[in-house]
Amino acid sequence: MMRMVLASGSPRRRELLQSLGLSFDIYRPDVDESVIEGESPHELCMRLSRLKAEAGAEKFSDSLIIAADTIVVIDGLILGKPKDRTDAFNMLKRLQGRWHEVITGISICMKKNILSHDEHTQVKFRSLSDEEIRAYISTGECDDKAGAYAVQGYGSLLVEGIEGDYFNVVGLPLCSLGRMLGVFGMKIF
Repeated sequence: MMRMVLASGSPRRRELLQSLGLSFDIYRPDVDESVIEGESPHELCMRLSRLKAEAGAEKFSDSLIIAADTIVVIDGLILGKPKDRTDAFNMLKRLQGRWHEVITGISICMKKNILSHDEHTQVKFRSLSDEEIRAYISTGECDDKAGAYAVQGYGSLLVEGIEGDYFNVVGLPLCSLGRMLGVFGMKIF
């Protein structure tokens, strides 16, 4: 069995891979995640997932590398991880009562062969009062999360609807991942 490496520090991605019974190592690539001027949300996700996969492949040349990058987009604006609680409040205020898009770029690299895919999921937040937003922020769950929420935790109470892959919103589209692993000859079941 080929060694597998998840090039991500995300505990959610780790949990999702573990839920499939996969054995893997963790590597946290140090990649500049700055947006390049004029870069679309799709291009950003794809570029960052490829950079993370390539960084992993440089360090673990004998392994299959899985990397991903997830962002939240509303009105063409990319909502990354909040800088602080005020930034989180502003993000959640913008999302409340509206649909937004979650995009994950996923890349798999093995022996210099790289395959990338982007998954798009639509998410609708219910209407929220400022008090509800502050209460959610006080849980700390918004920290270090794209769009300042985690759909699998308290954030589930904010989400009114999802169109597309739920696991994409968590941070790793499992159905797409399974298909991509198949291209590299790896079967999960």
